[in-house]
Amino acid sequence: MRFENRKAIVTGGASGIGAAIAQRLASEGAQVTVWDINPAALEAMQGPFITGQQVDVTDAAQVGAAMDAAAEAMGGLDTLVCSAGITGPNTTVIDYPVDDWHRVLNLNINGVFYCNKHAARIMRPHGFGRIVNFASIAGKEGNPNASAYSTSKAAVIGLTKSLGKELCDTQITVNAVAPAVVESPILAQMTPEFIDYMKSKIPMGRFGTVEEIASMVCWLASAEASFTTAAVFDQSGGRATY
Repeated sequence: MRFENRKAIVTGGASGIGAAIAQRLASEGAQVTVWDINPAALEAMQGPFITGQQVDVTDAAQVGAAMDAAAEAMGGLDTLVCSAGITGPNTTVIDYPVDDWHRVLNLNINGVFYCNKHAARIMRPHGFGRIVNFASIAGKEGNPNASAYSTSKAAVIGLTKSLGKELCDTQITVNAVAPAVVESPILAQMTPEFIDYMKSKIPMGRFGTVEEIASMVCWLASAEASFTTAAVFDQSGGRATY
């Protein structure tokens, strides 16, 4: 029960990787508030240790108010996992629709910034916390025909390193995970050709599982990861080169 008496928020937590993380945290004793934009999916996630909250993380004011409400309801906040995100279309920079560019960056980086900002605000007076952000191997290498996604995930890495260093005078750590493709509902946002290309880049010859990603995230969220901050942890089946 690594997370007994811990209070966590998981964004994008009603499906895929986020749901696996929320369930793993709850199974080890945490009180978890799941944020998602999908009310039907949130309803399915309700349980003894899990509460659903419909939140649009691209709305800065809504994020601040929702985080205060969740912290009050749970009796505190010491863990934030930012897994909400979208891939955007698979096309070249030349042909990339401007509206889609803004939509991807608004969710994948602005939403993470708002959540990190308000979580740090709540955690700092208590001097302890764990923030885990979702980057991607695309943010380190830059995937062709996925420029907005790659850019947004590179920005998540920069934000993670900055905030982690800002909080080094506390026991609040900020880290990121950088998976390659994972078997999850987000694959429905990609073309079959792009999925095949992504698998061909992974030396293990397979995609990751949500359970494998949840294991890493939960270690980073645990008390064991006390000397680890402003870092990026690859989960790429051998693809990552740095």
